[in-house]
Amino acid sequence: MSEVRVRYAPSPTGDLHIGNARTAMYNYLYAKSLGGKFILRIEDTDIARNVEGGEESQKTYLQWLGMDWDEGPDVGGDYGPYRQLERLDIYQEYANKLIEMGFAYKCYCTPDEITAHREKLEAQGQDYIHYSRNCLTNPVADRCEYSIRFKVPADVTYKFTDMVRGEISFDSADIGDWVMIKANGIPTYNFACAIDDHLMKITHIFRGEEHITNTPKQMMVMEAFGWEFPTTAHMTLIVNENGKKLSKRDADTLQFIAQYANMGYLPEGMFNFISLLGHSPDTDSEVLSMDEIIKSFDAKRLSKSPSTFDRAKLAFINTQHIKNLDEDDIFELCMPHLVDADILVDRDLEWAAGLVNLFADRITCGSEIVDLYDEFFDGEFILTDEALEFLSIDKEVGKNTLTAFKNELEALEDFTPEGVKNAIKATGKAAGVKGKNLFMPCRIGVSGQMHGPDLPVLVALLEKDVVLERLDSIIRGL
Repeated sequence: MSEVRVRYAPSPTGDLHIGNARTAMYNYLYAKSLGGKFILRIEDTDIARNVEGGEESQKTYLQWLGMDWDEGPDVGGDYGPYRQLERLDIYQEYANKLIEMGFAYKCYCTPDEITAHREKLEAQGQDYIHYSRNCLTNPVADRCEYSIRFKVPADVTYKFTDMVRGEISFDSADIGDWVMIKANGIPTYNFACAIDDHLMKITHIFRGEEHITNTPKQMMVMEAFGWEFPTTAHMTLIVNENGKKLSKRDADTLQFIAQYANMGYLPEGMFNFISLLGHSPDTDSEVLSMDEIIKSFDAKRLSKSPSTFDRAKLAFINTQHIKNLDEDDIFELCMPHLVDADILVDRDLEWAAGLVNLFADRITCGSEIVDLYDEFFDGEFILTDEALEFLSIDKEVGKNTLTAFKNELEALEDFTPEGVKNAIKATGKAAGVKGKNLFMPCRIGVSGQMHGPDLPVLVALLEKDVVLERLDSIIRGL
C-alpha cells in the first residue's frame, strides 16, 4: 500500500465550524492511524467570500484541537504552493491541455445569454437544464473574454465505491458542460480540487455528504488525464437534538470551535467529542485520549446515519477530561473567567484557588465557575422548594439547629474549613441533633439548597458576615 495522504481544504471564509472540524479530524485520524500525511490546503478562490483572518482562524483552532499538519502554506512541502490563488498558472496549464485533448472548450457566452437560455429551457419544461454548447459548435470570434468548460461525454456512468456509502453512480446525461475556469481566470471548485488532489498525491478524501454530487465532475477531469481517483468517505450530516441539520442559524447550539475555546472547554474534550460524531470506536469507554482515538479509528466503523450533536454528552465528556487535570491546571482553566467577571476584586489568589477546588468536580467548562459562583455566592438568597419543605417538617427542630449553628459561627475565631467543621459538630451537641437533622438545616441555612459542594469550605469562602446574615434571615422566617 502506498503512503496514505489526506487533505483538509478549507475556504478562509470564517472561523472553524464544528462540521469542518470533524472533516479535518477524520482526515487527520485516518492518516495518523496508518502512518500517513495530513495536508492543509487553503481553497481561497471564492474571493468575494474570503474574510480577513479566516485562514489564521482555521489554523489556530486546528492546532488548539491538537491537529498539526505535515504539509501546508506555513510549513511548506514538496507539492506546494498550498494556497489555490498561488496556483492559478497550474490550473490554466491543465485547462489548456484539456482543450488540446478535446475534453474542454472556450465559452464566450455572456451571463445574460446563459440566463436567457436557461429560462427558455425552463419555460419549455425541459428535464435537463444544461448549457447549449453553442460555443462548441458556433464560437463567437469577436469576443475576448471567455470561460473554459468541460465537455461532458455522452452515455458515461461514473461509478465509485465510497467507504461510507458503498457504490455510488452518476449518469453523464444528468450533468451539463460545466465551467472549469471562469472568465476572470479563477478556477471553479471542482476543477481546482481535481488538479490539486492529483498533483498533491492525495489518496483518500474524507468530506461531508454534500460533496457527493461534486465527485463525478472531479472524476471526469482525472479520467481525462488518465489519473487514478482517490478513495472517498462521504460523512453523514451532523444534526441538532431535534433531528434537524446543524445550521449556522441554529441558536441553541454553539457552532464554532472558537466559542468553545473561549468558554473554557478543553481541547482534549472537544477532540474526543467531535471524534464520536459519526464514528463508533471499538472501545469500552467513549472518554478517550487522542492517542486512544487514533489507535481505535477505523473507517469501517463510520456511521451511515446522521450524528446528533448531543450537548449533554459533550458536557459529560469534557467534565471527565477536566477531572483528569491536576489542581493547578483546573485553576488555570477557570482563572480567566473569574477575572473577566470581576469576581476576584478585593480577593486574593488563595481565595480563588479555594473557590475553584470547591467546584472542581462540578464544572463542565472553565466559564461555568462563574455560574456556580453566582448560584452560591452572589445571587439573591432564596430557599428552594425542596429546602422549604424540609424545614417545614419540624420547624422547631430546624429553628433550634439553625440558631445553634449561628451561635457557634458567631463565636468562631478560626473561620476556616476545619474551624467550620468543628462548629457543625458543636451545633449537633448543642441542638441535640445528628445526621440529616444536623447537616441539612446547616446546608440550607448557608446555601438555600438541600445539595451542594463541601459545606465547611463553602461556609469559609462565603465569609462570616454573609453566612450569619443568611442564617438570621431564615431563623426570622420560621
